[in-house]
Amino acid sequence: MNKIDREFYSLADKIQSSTEKEIYYQIRKNFDLIPEATKTSCMNFFNQFGYWGLLNPKENNYEEIELKEEALYHHMEDFIWVYEHLADYRSKSLLFAILNNWYSYDFLQTTKTKEYLFDDYFDLDLVKCDKNEVIVDLGAYTGDTVLSYIQNYGEDFYQKIYCYEITPESFDILKQNLKDFSNIEFRFKGVGSHEGKMRLEEKEASSSANSLTEDSMGNVEVVTLDGDIKEKITLIKADIEGYEQQAILGAKNHIINDHPKLLISVYHNNEDLWKIPKMIHEMDSSYQFYLRYHSSPIYPTEITLIAL
Repeated sequence: MNKIDREFYSLADKIQSSTEKEIYYQIRKNFDLIPEATKTSCMNFFNQFGYWGLLNPKENNYEEIELKEEALYHHMEDFIWVYEHLADYRSKSLLFAILNNWYSYDFLQTTKTKEYLFDDYFDLDLVKCDKNEVIVDLGAYTGDTVLSYIQNYGEDFYQKIYCYEITPESFDILKQNLKDFSNIEFRFKGVGSHEGKMRLEEKEASSSANSLTEDSMGNVEVVTLDGDIKEKITLIKADIEGYEQQAILGAKNHIINDHPKLLISVYHNNEDLWKIPKMIHEMDSSYQFYLRYHSSPIYPTEITLIAL
């Protein structure tokens, strides 16, 4: 057992030996101890995006803290499961850093575990690619991930790339940014667990945060990867604003039969961090799991689950 193991299990024991109310008020107490400027920064961030609940002490609104407390109280065993299935020390350090940040507002460990060397998704020590890659980019936005892939691996290191995007303005820019590259197919579709129609919900914070809402009268076509792509897939990247679980369910056959490399965002709520690894493990128990993140140490987001 190493230092991070001891610290992680100590935190887990502290949480599991506390009542739900004790956890809530301990998080509240820790929040009150951070500098005012940091409090304001956290509140602005949470309230702008709305993924993790609202936080406004002046209005006695502590929804964000309530949701963190509920995740820690009800799912610590699930977080322990994830910790024990992570394949390297860096990943375990990061999971401890995230949970300790939620509980204690500790910024030191998140600073230590932030990824500075590699681009989002493409940890070159882990993600090995070759000329035969068939890549699916879910939430392709304006082509930033594809351009990063090409920069890291080269123009000739893929066979085909499928780009899925649901925002019209981003889709147009996506096609323009990638027009000089071959074998890229652009699909103006959402991806989920079943086929149908949904409604585009636009976010003021950023068009990159646009998401889908259940609405059979909506104007966005939604497909499953199992139904929409028939050839073998070797890599799936998904950053689709909290719809990642649904996309994984709709790609179950590809995951079981193709064992693609999976680069999945797990930060759009407090559930994905434990639930998505368990979903993948149930489909194919041979996957090895890693975690990396790129964002502010004050509240870690841009967290990627790398499943290989």
